[in-house]
Parts: sequence; C-alpha cells; structure tokens
Amino acid sequence: MKAAVIAGNSKSSQWTVKAMRKYFDEVDHLYIKHIDINFSGKRAEVLFKGKPVAHYDCLFIKGSFRYAQLLRALADLFSTSESVFLPIEPRAYTLAHDKLLTQLTLQQKSMPMPRTYLSATIEAARAVLSKMNYPIIMKFPQGTQGKGVMFADSFASASSILDALDALKQPFLVQEYVETGSSDVRLVVIGDNVVAAMKRKGHGVDKRANIHAGAAGEAFVPDAYMKKLAVDAAQSVGAEICGVDILEGPTGPLIVEINISPGLRGITAATKVDVADKIAKYLYGRTKEKLQVLKDKAAKDIMGDLNGNGHDRLREQEVITQLDFRGARILLPEIVSKLTAFKETDSVQVKASRGSLSLKKFM
Repeated sequence: MKAAVIAGNSKSSQWTVKAMRKYFDEVDHLYIKHIDINFSGKRAEVLFKGKPVAHYDCLFIKGSFRYAQLLRALADLFSTSESVFLPIEPRAYTLAHDKLLTQLTLQQKSMPMPRTYLSATIEAARAVLSKMNYPIIMKFPQGTQGKGVMFADSFASASSILDALDALKQPFLVQEYVETGSSDVRLVVIGDNVVAAMKRKGHGVDKRANIHAGAAGEAFVPDAYMKKLAVDAAQSVGAEICGVDILEGPTGPLIVEINISPGLRGITAATKVDVADKIAKYLYGRTKEKLQVLKDKAAKDIMGDLNGNGHDRLREQEVITQLDFRGARILLPEIVSKLTAFKETDSVQVKASRGSLSLKKFM
C-alpha cells in the first residue's frame, strides 16, 4: 500500500512519516508549500512541485489555520475518489480551524463548553462586556498554539482591547473565564479512542496553557466521561485523528478547542506514548479495511454479472485474492472459476514461473 502525508516540515510530521514507513510499502512526505491546485472548467489537478500528484491509498492531510482553505480544497478533491482513505473529512478543515464554527458545531451537539458571545457591532460588544463577570477571555476566531487569545481582568482592560480590535477591524469572540489554575487537558483522539492525554499548566501570569506558549505538560489519566467527550467532539467535526482541549471547570469538563493538526512533541514527552506510531498503525489498518471493502465490492459486482450471464461483457477481469492451498494444490477462487468457465473435462495449458502463473484452455 502507498501513502502520503501532505503537511509542513515540523517534527510531528516527520515523526508521523517515519512511523508510517514501518507499515506501508511506500510513504511520501509532500511539503504543503510545494502543493498547488490547477482549476479548470471540467476538472481540477493537484500538483506537487509542478507535477501531478500520484495515486495514494491513504492521504493524511494536515496543517495550521493559515492553510485552512487549501487543506479543505485538497480534501474535497481527493474525497471524490473511492479508492483513497482520508482520516479527516473535508468539512473538518473549515470547522476546526474556526473557533466560532467549532462553537456552533459543539452547541448543535449539546456538548459542554464555556459561555461564548459573538457581537455584530462594537457597541453591542461593549454592552456585553458591561454585563460580564471578570476576568474574561477575548479571542480571534482563527489561531492556534494560544495565539490570538487575550485576557482581560476588568471592564476597563476589556474596553481597551476592544478599541484596538476595532481599529484593526478584527472579528473576535468574548468568552467567560473558567478558573483552572491556568491549566487545561489535551487529549489525542484516534478513531474511537483517546490514546494519550496530558495536563498543561501555564507559567507565571500567562493564562494560556499551550506548550508552544511555554506551558509545562505532564501525563494525565482522563475518566470515561472526559474520554467520551473528546471522541464525540472529534466525530462532530469529522476528524478521526485530532487533539481536543478540555478545561476542568467547577461544574465539569468544558471543551474549548479541537485541533486537527496537533503537535506531538509535548504530549509524547509528557506521556511516553509513541503517538506517531499509533497514528501510523491506525492509518494502515483503516486503509487496509477500505481496500478490502473495495475488493469485496468488485468481486460482488463480478459475481452478479456472471450470475446474470454477463460473460460476453466480462471477457477479462483482474482479480486480487489470497491463494488457497490444499496440500500441493492451489484452488481457484469461485470468481475465477466462473469467469473462465473451465470444466473438469477441459485440458489446460499452464505457464508457471517464480511469482507468476497463467492458465489457458488447450484447444
């Protein structure tokens, strides 16, 4: 099987590619900065360094919010092929890279999250701020690694931030501050399981609990409810592989973010879990399952045509199957037997060499 990772050149991406090479026959690392899409009226072509991207059985597409539109477009284009496995649905690149859309998705699933406000005008936002209990969080809809998150401990400081955002014409969200001692929990979801979790704690006056913002991480054992929340959150945006950030609030866990391109260095160091290997093994297993489904479907279609006397149309078919040995004999699969229409009384011409076998009716 052949796979590729379309991503940046981070350590996390390099680790993932290296781990995948233990399972797949061939794995390419396609640096996202060298990816282009050629659109035309009838078709679109994905190019890597100016050349068409080859067919892959598995494609793991990941990157930061800066590439959200490109990632979405790539996933949309590759998802039209039934023969490629994508662990992240196209919609996830839009939903998870926008905090507002993430909030809307979680709200529609009735999942717990901090109270959040979005205002259409500065005047409306100022009215919301005047009624808030402080401190509060103000954040940009896009951003990762704690960037674009601002902390206001009073109406005066929030109003000053508001003036600056107005001057910059920046959209923003206002969110209640949940006291957790500047800590949160990052859980890595793969499929239906949480494979690793760590608690992150900010340093000093920095309220952000992101490793990239200087937070310290330590291994964490989530309970069954928190694990279920993380898996449900991942599935709500259409991601089989992602990171989910949760606050341990006084009333229970609250989901604050879904990261479909989580960094692996911090959580690997904190938990001693080889997350890259778990990702690679999962991708291999899911790709193998998908290919088997396609083979079974093709076999079923052939059998249907044969049973319907469609021999003239099925003059030649390539069948991929496992050999069935009975002692020194090889039994032909039922599909092959029906397709060739061999009878026990027929004489056949056999050509055999190492790794190759062909049969032809002897006339």
